[in-house]
Amino acid sequence: MDIQLKYGRRGLSVSFPQSVTPTIIRKPVMPLVEDTAETIRNALFNPIGCKPLLEIGRGVQSVAIAVCDITRPVPNGLFLRPLIECLIQAGIKRSHIKILIATGLHRPNLGNELSEVIGDPWVEEYVEVINHDARDDHQHVLIGHTKKRNTPVRLDRRFVEADLRIVSGLVEPHFMAGYSGGRKVIAPGLAHAETITTFHNARFMGDPLAENCTLVGNPLHEEQLEIVEMLGGAFAVNTVIDESRRLSYLNFGEIRQSHIDAVKFVRQYCEIEIDKQYSTVVTTSAGYPLDKTYYQTVKGMVGALGVLRPGGRLIIASEISEGLGSPEYVESQRRLLKMGAESFMKMIEDQRLARVDEWQTQMQLKAMARGSISLYSTGLTQEDGELTGVERVDSIATAVMSSVAECGDSAVAVIPEGPYVVPIYRNRNLLEAAA
Repeated sequence: MDIQLKYGRRGLSVSFPQSVTPTIIRKPVMPLVEDTAETIRNALFNPIGCKPLLEIGRGVQSVAIAVCDITRPVPNGLFLRPLIECLIQAGIKRSHIKILIATGLHRPNLGNELSEVIGDPWVEEYVEVINHDARDDHQHVLIGHTKKRNTPVRLDRRFVEADLRIVSGLVEPHFMAGYSGGRKVIAPGLAHAETITTFHNARFMGDPLAENCTLVGNPLHEEQLEIVEMLGGAFAVNTVIDESRRLSYLNFGEIRQSHIDAVKFVRQYCEIEIDKQYSTVVTTSAGYPLDKTYYQTVKGMVGALGVLRPGGRLIIASEISEGLGSPEYVESQRRLLKMGAESFMKMIEDQRLARVDEWQTQMQLKAMARGSISLYSTGLTQEDGELTGVERVDSIATAVMSSVAECGDSAVAVIPEGPYVVPIYRNRNLLEAAA
């Protein structure tokens, strides 16, 4: 059987031998937006939890629109122009409208990459587009500390001081915050490094509820909601796409309510209940743009843990065309290999501020504690490959056969879309016994 995996821009076809019994775990067929222009217009004029945008914009002097960076395939090109045109219709000068690329602690998006993020030449020419810089102290303002966990909240000054604040995002499972989109575009998207490294420290990351698809009790989600409240609120365009990156859902509204509405929609497609775990699991990093770095690849590892039997083998395909990730992440991986998992965790567990990007190393250890990890990548150099801390393989099919022979079980789970699909294990025997 040939199975197409999300890999880079073109995908990867893997041939599974007849001796293997693959179970493909993917989203059910999702509805598609047929009339994009009408859907966007309807969202702006019939929003969730607020007045129509045309009314909200009247009398407003300045607008800041935050959009995700290149790591998220948000279909900005579909809705940014109608959004801006509606604001101008409300009487706002185009020179008073700014778009902020919510990079968090990621690198800036420039040139062709910036054009890809915005998705519409008219928007680039018509309004100012600026990359957020989490390390620029001057461009941030302290708005206070969260009450429950005392997180210092420093946000991009241009967003805080705008009369009207709007974010746009993609709502999908997120291995720390439960779901992406909405409030997450503000923090960490537009937050200062101090804020980001506080609620990405080992205490937050180690919380059992800081996981995929969990919002209730999730410490990151709770902090993000409190930060929105401290900010004085915002509005959001939230989108959902299918496996082929086509628009399936779009809304506009008050940031918290519109996010929950989008989560309610996407849950029924991305959360897949399973009643069996597998000793061999094949997954991906969702293809381009998420699989540009090894840093982002960790999300695919963690997303598949629900279907992996303890002690099993997880085989992940990720192109990794840009290498490991940031210099800070490279250094974190070096520390892991030098110190070992136990000493690394002991070192980070009492830090108030996490070192930049070391939380991803911590999340990789979560996956490694479950089973062995094998990585297939055509973009990673041998030197960088050694810093991953996992086994490198030259063939997914060969790695599968090796795992099957070792465990004596020909059943293999395959997750073509990687972290955008989350298998949730329900032990039927235990459920029936409890009943």
